[in-house]
Order: sequence, then structure tokens, then C-alpha cells
Amino acid sequence: MPASTTAVRAYIDGEWRPGSAPDATYRAAYDGAELGSFAVCTPDDVDAAVAAARAAQAGWAATPLLDRVDLMYRAFEVCAGRNEAIARAISAEMGKTIAESREEMVDYGWGHFRRAAEDMLRFRGQTLPNSETRSNSMRTMVSHYPLGVVGVISPFNFPVDIAAIGITYALVAGNTVVWKPSEHCPGSTALYAEIFEEAGFPPGVFNFVPGYGEAGARLVDHDDVDGIFFTGSTGVGRKISERSGLKRLLLELGGNGPIIVHADADVDRAVDATVTGCFYMAGQVCTAAERVLVHDDVHDEFVAKLLDRVRDLKVGNPLDEATDMGPLCNDATLEKVRGHVEGARADGATIHQFHEASGRIYPPTVLTGVTRAMDIARHETFGPVAPIIRFSSLEEALEIANDTEFGLNAAAFTADLKDAWRFVDGLQHGTVLINETTNYWDQLAPFGGAKASGIGRELSTDALLAFTEKKTIVMNVG
Repeated sequence: MPASTTAVRAYIDGEWRPGSAPDATYRAAYDGAELGSFAVCTPDDVDAAVAAARAAQAGWAATPLLDRVDLMYRAFEVCAGRNEAIARAISAEMGKTIAESREEMVDYGWGHFRRAAEDMLRFRGQTLPNSETRSNSMRTMVSHYPLGVVGVISPFNFPVDIAAIGITYALVAGNTVVWKPSEHCPGSTALYAEIFEEAGFPPGVFNFVPGYGEAGARLVDHDDVDGIFFTGSTGVGRKISERSGLKRLLLELGGNGPIIVHADADVDRAVDATVTGCFYMAGQVCTAAERVLVHDDVHDEFVAKLLDRVRDLKVGNPLDEATDMGPLCNDATLEKVRGHVEGARADGATIHQFHEASGRIYPPTVLTGVTRAMDIARHETFGPVAPIIRFSSLEEALEIANDTEFGLNAAAFTADLKDAWRFVDGLQHGTVLINETTNYWDQLAPFGGAKASGIGRELSTDALLAFTEKKTIVMNVG
């Protein structure tokens, strides 16, 4: 076992070990306090982890399904006793509030062990009719087999939950896994990695390689890795697509999701959804409302009510139970948010802020007078910002909403069922929500994006399709 989250080790072939590079220090997002050190894995360490995963894969795939499912249920039980510790580590490292971190573990991450197991138990092949012969001796079937070795590369914003989707669904389908977590969150992810040892997964089936970008790049390049599960920026996703060769890819990438407030919308409800859409996790969510499109008829009412709500938010220490919004996770994200807001100011937008910036705390910000041509409307900000864009017709709203390379989540508020369906049909996004925030997702529904927001769908049996290979079986039994 690793000594503690203050001295994180790699986990390769059933053993906790140091990385080949010197350990690195990691710090709290809120105040920069030193939290500990973590092993830095190099490409050589990744090679060792992939070799262990490859050696273990055939035996793991041959393990009876009910035995694999039993291990998932055992891991679910082990995780129950770790949820609070992992949540507190996430808040310290990443900066999301303790309420948000508990939500990540209890509502999402913890349950993936059980959901993946149950989805696998209900995962079905096919028996097909014969179309090439009139003989009754021919049988055609389609079954699903594991890919082999799956590399999981996960982001800082949901350091455990997002990784857990890829890990649990890949494992229960008979694959082995090498996980490269975000370097910003080594402590929380190490606590999660320990679950697989304690639950009794065989050596080599699950491997954990903390480190920096070169470790993730080696996973992508490695000839003995069969699939990559990655969540992160579209820019990195494009590089993975270019470098991965013929590997199976499941990529969940960036977003520029709109909330559309139509003329007949319930304004109070839309304001609540915008607060969640823009300021949940300080905006560091791919499904965040990056643009808020408001009809001329309700614009002034909506803005006034939104400003009142933003003024009342409590911003500060993420481990304080009363905090509504914590800091940004890292300096790169902070600088990007500052740049987008100042660029919008220079282009004529009006900036509304009611809280002081401090360290990585960036005050929740509302921008009015934003146009679709501004950088803040065209690119993912990934921060606590609500850019307001006016529109005058449903057709104009759809045009603005779709004028982006991204297509992850979009939301529209209207009381008219016909208009609701026009939004559903017209929005070019992987998920369309009516009278609900963009930051809503259901753990039993497939999730992913259109256009540059990703490849494939995660969650539900769609994840099992991503991590398995279809095999057509033809038998002549005559």
C-alpha cells in the first residue's frame, strides 16, 4: 500500500512502486499549501504497466463473468468507506466545494462499480436470420469480446468520477487497464486506486501511473494498447486522434454549450439553471453554460435576477461547508479565464462582478453586451463566467447556438411544446435539455458530444460497446 496520499506511489502489476523520475510536489488549489508528493512515471514506467496489463488480460477475460461482477460489487463496498476521504482530497487538490466533491463520489463515482456490473449482466449479443441460404443448418450470431488493454487518461475537474467510467466499464468487459490520472489530483486518485487492490483484483488487471503529459502520450503511442478513453480539451483530443493509429477511441472533449432563454421562458427557473450552468465547480465543467442566449423580451428581467443571485454566492475555501464556489484548479485555467474576460471588456462587453479576486479565486462574473463574434462566445472559457447574448427569434437563437465547432450539451427554456421540439431537432449537440441546466446528466443515459466535442458515448451499455469488439460467428451445423 502507498504510505499515504502525502507520498503517492504508482501501482503496477500488483505492487506499489516509485516512478522512474524524481517525485513531484502537489499543492492545494485554494491557498497553495503543500499537500504531499507523488510518483512521476516516465514512458518506461508506462511500458512496464502496459506489459503487466497485456500479460494479465487473457486470464482476466477468461475469468467467469459472475466472478468479475463479484469483484465489482466488492469494490463498491470498499469504496463506500472511502467516499468522504476521497471527497475531501478532491476539494483540497482541485478546489471544488466539499458538497460538489461529495456529489462526485456518492452520486457518480461510487456507483460506477455497480452500474458497470449490472450493465454487463444485461449486455446482449444477437442471433440473426440467414439471408444467404435456405438451409436450416446455418446459424449466425454476434457476440462481444474485450478489446484487450485500455488506457484511461483523465482530467482534473472530475478526477475520480470520469476515470471511474472508463475503468469500471473496461474492466467488467474483460479488458485490463492502465490509468494515467491528472497530475493536479494525485492524492484523491491514489485513494481510489487502492480500492482495486483491497477488493482483490488480480495483479496487472488494474495499473495506476501518475505523472505528466509524457506518460499519457506513451499510452496513446503504445503498440500494445488497444483502446484509449480520454476526457479533456479538444486540442489534446485532436492530437490523440492523430497519434493513436487504429486504436479504439472514446473521447469526451470540450464544450461551448448554450442556455437559451426564450421569450416565454420561466425566468426564475432559467436564472436558477444559469447559476448552476455557469458557476457550478467554478465553471470548470465541459457541460457548463458557456453562452447564455436571452430573448429581447425578457433580457432585462433575466439579467437583474441573475445579478441578484450572483451577488449572494459565498465564494471561498472549498472545505468550508457554507461555500458555494471555490477556486480554479490551476494557474493555466485562471489565466485563460482572465484573458477571455478582459478580451470581452476590450471588445465592448460590460463586466459585472461582486466578489474579490484572491489567489485562484476568480469572482463569479456576468457579462452583458456580448456578441457572437467575441472570443469569449467562440471558445471554451472553463471558468465562472456567464456571457449574455441577446436574440430576437427562435431561428436566430438556433443559428447562434450552432455557430461553434463544439456540440456537447445545450439547454433551452420555453413553455411551448412545439418550440421545445424545434430546439431539440435544431440544436446540434449530443444532449439537448429542455427547461433544465446544461450541467445535468443521467448516469443511465449515454453521454458524449457531436462535432469537435468528442467521439463515441460513455455510460450505459454504450460504454460497453466502446470497450468491446463485435465478433460475427457463422456455424454450419448440418
